[in-house]
Amino acid sequence: MILYPAIDISDGKAVRLVQGDFDAKTVYDDDPLDAARAWVDAGARFLHVVDLDGAKSGEPKNLHHLERITADLQVPVQIGGGLRSLSAVRAALDAGAERVILGTAAFTDIDFLDDVLGAFRERVIVSVDTRGGMVSTHGWQETTTIPAAAVIEQLQNRGVKSFVYSNVDRDGMLQGPDLDEVRRVASVVRGRFIYSGGIGKVEDLAALAALRQVNLGGVIVGKALYEHRFTIAEAHDALVPPRRPAGPGGRGDLFKPGRD
Repeated sequence: MILYPAIDISDGKAVRLVQGDFDAKTVYDDDPLDAARAWVDAGARFLHVVDLDGAKSGEPKNLHHLERITADLQVPVQIGGGLRSLSAVRAALDAGAERVILGTAAFTDIDFLDDVLGAFRERVIVSVDTRGGMVSTHGWQETTTIPAAAVIEQLQNRGVKSFVYSNVDRDGMLQGPDLDEVRRVASVVRGRFIYSGGIGKVEDLAALAALRQVNLGGVIVGKALYEHRFTIAEAHDALVPPRRPAGPGGRGDLFKPGRD
C-alpha cells in the first residue's frame, strides 16, 4: 500500500481539521510547500493535497500552492477541494497534479462527471466522505441519507474506477480506523480505493495492511505525522503486509503492494 501524507491548505497554511470542522483547525506550517518538502525529504513518494478553502467555497483557491509544490518536488501529487467544473479540473492538472479528486459535484452533476471522465478518466478519483456511514457533501458541511455503498455502486456503474474513502467522524481523532468498515468498502469497490480517517499510530497502518484487501491501494495520514507519532519510514515498513506461513515444502508468498 502507498502512504499519502496529507497537506490540507487553509488561508495559505498547512492545517488539519477535526472531524471536518473548519472551526476546529490546527496550523502545522505557515507554508504548505515547507510541509510538503519535509515529507518528501523524510522519504514520502506521493502527496495528498486538499484545498480546504476550495472545498468550502466550491471553487479552487489554492492552486498556486499546488503549482509551487509540484514545481519544487519531484513526486506525484493528487489534489481535491472545490473541483466542481471541468475548467477547475483542467486548471489543477495544468498546475501539476498527477490526479484530481472529485467530491460533491461527482454526486450532484451527472454531466460534469461524464465530461471529466471522458477527458481525464485515468487521472480521476472520486472521494466518498461519510458521517455515520452516510455520504457527506459540500466540504463536509452537509450529510445525506444515502449509504456509502450505494453511492460507490452508482459511481462505478458510471465509470469511476478509483476512490478515496474518508470516515469524517474519525478524521483528526487519532483513534484508529474502523477495520470492519474498511472490509465492507473493499467488498463493494471493484477498482481501487485509498482509506482516510483516524490513523493515530503505526500499528493502525499495520492493521490495515494485515487485512490483505487487494483493492486497498493506500492510506492518507495527516495529524499523526505532523505530531510525530511515527515517521515516514516507519509508515512505509508498516504498510508491507506480513508474510503468510509457508506451506509444506513451500516458501510462502509475500503480498506485493500495488500502485494506484
